[in-house]
Amino acid sequence: MKEYAQKDILITGGAGFIGSHVVRRFVETYEGYHIHNLDALTYAGNLENLRDIEAAPNYSFIKGDISDTDYINQLFSQKGFDGVIHLAAESHVDRSITDPLSFVKTNVLGTVNLLNASLDLAKRNPDFRFYHISTDEVYGALGNTGLFAETTPYAPNSPYSASKAGSDHFVRAYGETYGLPYVISNCSNNYGPNHFPEKLIPLFINNIIHNKPLPVYGDGNYTRDWLYVKDHAAAIDLVFHKGKKGETYNIGGFNEWKNIDLVRLLCQLMDAKLNRAEGSSEKLITFVKDRPGHDLRYAIDAAKIHKELGWEPSVTFEEGLDLTIDWYLKNQEWLDHVTSGDYKAYYQKQYQQ
Repeated sequence: MKEYAQKDILITGGAGFIGSHVVRRFVETYEGYHIHNLDALTYAGNLENLRDIEAAPNYSFIKGDISDTDYINQLFSQKGFDGVIHLAAESHVDRSITDPLSFVKTNVLGTVNLLNASLDLAKRNPDFRFYHISTDEVYGALGNTGLFAETTPYAPNSPYSASKAGSDHFVRAYGETYGLPYVISNCSNNYGPNHFPEKLIPLFINNIIHNKPLPVYGDGNYTRDWLYVKDHAAAIDLVFHKGKKGETYNIGGFNEWKNIDLVRLLCQLMDAKLNRAEGSSEKLITFVKDRPGHDLRYAIDAAKIHKELGWEPSVTFEEGLDLTIDWYLKNQEWLDHVTSGDYKAYYQKQYQQ
């Protein structure tokens, strides 16, 4: 472990996919930090993701909702955090289409609650930092060429991306209006261990295991830039400690893939690992009606974080996908557990507010 001065760091959404990897990295790396993991334990928050560190002396879990204004104000007053790493968010585009208000409540109101509660702490602590993690979807869609840069104008096309764009703007506004020290990062699609199986890669891994259809939107020619979650956690570490106040950093994996090509690669790898006949899993591909507001292409220019902070991905997409599949195959009990929902009742009972 690195020796750092004692600090109390709040990580919101730390029981989620990306958040759990960030929490683990900070707990294991910074002995001097006490990491407070605040999570509402909604459908995608899973404390099983953190079983290996839950007894660590520099880690605490707090069950709470960032959209509860009074609760957040009381928590910040009691704990006096030295920094906030804000990952808590509703993040699934399909869910935002059917229930946009819940995304406004969590992603916009919840973020503003955290910002308001941070103002007094920042006045008392010159080293305080508010780090807001966002998405490349705020930039809208790209054509066949070009990359999202930190200066790309915002043009969100779904309720999810609109809610994240709104939260980004509030963070900047609090920096300009109140002098709140902040950094923002916008990342591309994450993948890797512990991903809740509603997103493409874990969903399809699970469906292939159980010989279920693989639903591909439209013609499958939507392009995404894929980022291995542990590489993202390393980037978050760097931005929190070394990023310049008031700056935005785009974090991408330099791994552009059309959805259909990704799915076919996944099928090939799964057939080999499951000792199935070549082409067996590809037969499960089923093209389904496209979703509204589906952006054609995302791709991030991560040159700034590489040039200024020295970050770059540690694995190629093929390497990361291979690691990801192996993790799910070795942790099928975890996969079966989270898809059944049994774990949720257990943890909700254990952490009653």
